[in-house]
Amino acid sequence: MERVKIKLPEHFQFSTEIDIRITDINYGGHVGNDAFLALAHEARTRFLASFGYTELSMEEVSLIMADAAIEFKKELFHGDKVILSVVADGFDKYGFDLFYLFEKQVNSEKLVVAKIKTGMLCYNYHEKKLALLPAGVKEKLSGNA
Repeated sequence: MERVKIKLPEHFQFSTEIDIRITDINYGGHVGNDAFLALAHEARTRFLASFGYTELSMEEVSLIMADAAIEFKKELFHGDKVILSVVADGFDKYGFDLFYLFEKQVNSEKLVVAKIKTGMLCYNYHEKKLALLPAGVKEKLSGNA
């Protein structure tokens, strides 16, 4: 069976901490796969806010997720604090990829819990069609602003 392998960029622009809630836990007693995407969504929202953006308002465009991949490494449990790092990369004329590194602190060591990639496209929800990535958004998110 071929496994998903996500190659992360070397540097991350943004990091935030989130406490794992009881609602993130599945019947297996750990964070469920759906909750990983919800945590990535929260990290994405905070990342965009650090630039003054929201998913519905990035200069003259919005965002829509085109794809997602998760590479699970370790379990997360209720009460764990997860460190979520985010970086934008892979820009093209319609969007970019967001990479997420999930880590947890165990004693003096940071352990990788998961790697996630989401493909984000610029979208016009009123016209229901793709939109071009504004140059200013690319400049800010790529760290060149």
